[in-house]
Amino acid sequence: MPTMNMPQPAARPGTALLLTGGGARAAYQVGVLQAIAALRRRSHPGQHGLPFDIVVGTSAGAINAMALACAADRFHHGVAQLARVWGHMGSHQVYRVDARDALRGGMHWLGLFMAGWWSGRQGRTLQPRSLLDNAPLRELLHEQLPLQRLPGLLAGGHLRAVALTSSCYSSDEHITFYDAAETQQDWSRVRRRALRTAITVDHVMASAAIPFLFPAARVEVEGHAGYYGDGSMRQLMPIAPAIHLGAQRVLAIGVGGAREAEGNGAASDPGYPSLAQVASHALSSVFLDTLAGDAEHLARLNHVLSLVEPERRARTGLQPIDLLVITPSRRLDDLATQHLDELPRSARALLAMLGMHRGAGGAHGAGLATYLLFESAFTQELMRLGRADAMAQSQAICRFFDWPERRR
Repeated sequence: MPTMNMPQPAARPGTALLLTGGGARAAYQVGVLQAIAALRRRSHPGQHGLPFDIVVGTSAGAINAMALACAADRFHHGVAQLARVWGHMGSHQVYRVDARDALRGGMHWLGLFMAGWWSGRQGRTLQPRSLLDNAPLRELLHEQLPLQRLPGLLAGGHLRAVALTSSCYSSDEHITFYDAAETQQDWSRVRRRALRTAITVDHVMASAAIPFLFPAARVEVEGHAGYYGDGSMRQLMPIAPAIHLGAQRVLAIGVGGAREAEGNGAASDPGYPSLAQVASHALSSVFLDTLAGDAEHLARLNHVLSLVEPERRARTGLQPIDLLVITPSRRLDDLATQHLDELPRSARALLAMLGMHRGAGGAHGAGLATYLLFESAFTQELMRLGRADAMAQSQAICRFFDWPERRR
């Protein structure tokens, strides 16, 4: 096990990092983190720990969050390692892509689903679990995530809390799995609750199990096994776990922005949407919309609290939360269109069977591909975009962390 550096005052207490989900889109977050690491190195070259003391992740963002948390005593090393993994990524490291394991293309995938549903009605056992087998991702996580370091990092003061989210198919609950350095009361709200536990690869696999695309993960919770899926499902308030864990300011790195909703404009005759377009639209509602909505809600709450006298506000137990959100400045669907030919043949076959095709206005249904395009040319482009977007907001980032702003 690598040795840990002595804790340094790198993060003001109550500073949280929130990483949302979205399959291959999460490479964008790594670019943003690279820019933050560069800004911190300029202003505080002697500091090595995380500039956050609370780390929360959802879906693919949970993978990045756990990787960063495992390197809480060496932030720059952790970011560099994330960049190496994402920069040399291939879809074969996330899901099985060869013809035999992919059931010889998209037709067989869909045929298996149809056969599974039919045989299930007949009392048979053939029940397909997902379109893709993400067993390679589990192997990658075991190789790259030294989760055994987390207890020591928490006890040593390098982290205050770490958390990831998942959705339970059995109970219809949204669960936040977390671990913390101090006594932390589990919280519970309608259809969502938190459980303190030692984070394992099973929890990470559950959080990143995109519905329909990847199988649910079996997780043991309070002595009972259940099946859990992507943490973005049923997550109406993605910022809430960080606040429950003590955050007073939150840096959220999303994977979809306002420009995602602009689209390419309304075509004169768009035609009936394909399954790929419908699936992309549905996944966008799961992965891309909730952060913006929760940020608006938090802004309204902050405004209301600013109108309340400090003495009365203190009695409510509520306090304003400083929030900085960084999201892509370009539509990732459009970027993905340029990289579709890099997808494995089996994945292209699946998308074609779902109706994705190129037309005059670009690739229809390309949004679905952004969740599966784990090819290095695409992930590197997302990382470049993340770095550029973060550097464009360098002054806001420095103000957020109370770092001296560098003159241009």
